[in-house]
Amino acid sequence: MRKKPYNADRNEPSSERRPRRDAPRRRETPYQRDTPQRRETSQGTEAPQRNSEPRPSVRATIFGVLPVLEALRANSRRIDRIVIVEGARENRLQEIFDLARSAGVRMDRVARDAFDRYVEVDQNHQGVIAFAAAAAYAEVDEILDAPNEEASLIVILDGIEDPRNLGAVLRSVECSGADGVIIPDRRAVGLTETAAKSSAGATEYVKVAKVTNLNRLIEDLKKKNIWVVGANGDATTDYTDWDWRQPSALVLGAEGSGLHRLVAEKCDVLVKIPMYGKIDSLNVSVAAGVILFEARRQRTREG
Repeated sequence: MRKKPYNADRNEPSSERRPRRDAPRRRETPYQRDTPQRRETSQGTEAPQRNSEPRPSVRATIFGVLPVLEALRANSRRIDRIVIVEGARENRLQEIFDLARSAGVRMDRVARDAFDRYVEVDQNHQGVIAFAAAAAYAEVDEILDAPNEEASLIVILDGIEDPRNLGAVLRSVECSGADGVIIPDRRAVGLTETAAKSSAGATEYVKVAKVTNLNRLIEDLKKKNIWVVGANGDATTDYTDWDWRQPSALVLGAEGSGLHRLVAEKCDVLVKIPMYGKIDSLNVSVAAGVILFEARRQRTREG
């Protein structure tokens, strides 16, 4: 039986919001989702097997010292080549040199004009880029069934379209020790290069899954006795009043529009972060960090 929160009342979701306009279609990025088809067998329908070897035609570019360093440390995907601009600061790159040599990764130093061909004008590359196998999406069950002695703690993002916000949320998820992130397949940003750079390397460690229907996902989570907790500025329960020691899924909406109405209605409870200034909301990645570390505080206190 699922426990009740500290204050047992479940809040009613806020009034219906004005529907959002559809986001424009985005260009395909180097991160592609591998979605093999199910096939029929004599025993029934067999789930597709995920190929452990990355497809050679799909590569990702990792920009910046820390993202490249974390990719080497994690060793979770193949890195084919690292390119460093001439004149880059040696002391910042020494660990990259050491790890790349140990892993047998090719390293090239190139002149500034040659290096600039790999990057956009405003790209914050810090003089180093790596070409790697594309980051793969996880399956939802990989997140829910992750070996963990604690109760599940996952994050669901409802329509986050800014890749920098996604990257910053992934960083908070990794640092707080949450199990993973689930995002919608449409009208939301995915694992782009900008998201990876903004995550400061968290994409190498955090499992990210895509689903076609968040409302159906929420129903499935409830069947697994996971409480679904939506963040909403109009809620009457403070985020510190929720018992985060229980299996919980935190749902965060996009800035400005917040949670979609149906998503908010399906949440078990809505919580808010009290505001004390003149601005009435936080950046979604900041809100994620505040709430996730409250969950960590409660769970640490219990231990």
